[in-house]
Amino acid sequence: MDRRSFIRIGMAGVATGIIAPKIILASEAGSKINSNSMAGGVYYTKDSPGRWAKKAGSHSPILEKTGSGIKVVTGHPMKQGKHWIVKHVLLDSDFKFIAENVFDPAKHKAAISEFSLNGQSGAVYALSVCNLHDSWLSMLEV
Repeated sequence: MDRRSFIRIGMAGVATGIIAPKIILASEAGSKINSNSMAGGVYYTKDSPGRWAKKAGSHSPILEKTGSGIKVVTGHPMKQGKHWIVKHVLLDSDFKFIAENVFDPAKHKAAISEFSLNGQSGAVYALSVCNLHDSWLSMLEV
């Protein structure tokens, strides 16, 4: 990984991990994540893709409830050294960190994560972080 990619990924992590949750904490689940001024700017959603309108389909995480938790899938190619999903981050209804799964494109052929919810209820948010096209947020009620 070259220095510029490392810096880009680091900055995306800072924005995702520090700035975005604090600002969107005041919003309610569902449609308000798209009406938030951060949507389409610092993070993206399928409904607010900002400058990445043509990328929404392959970058928005898809959340599915499973027997023991939640499955997060981002239908995105994993091209080592070029373009891949860096990680999935799972957040609770208050945008507090639950877990993350970091991907290595040399080892992972698809961006798929399985998380245990341990009794969580309400909204669960997943961030999918791309090394080129920023952070994408989706929500599921569990």
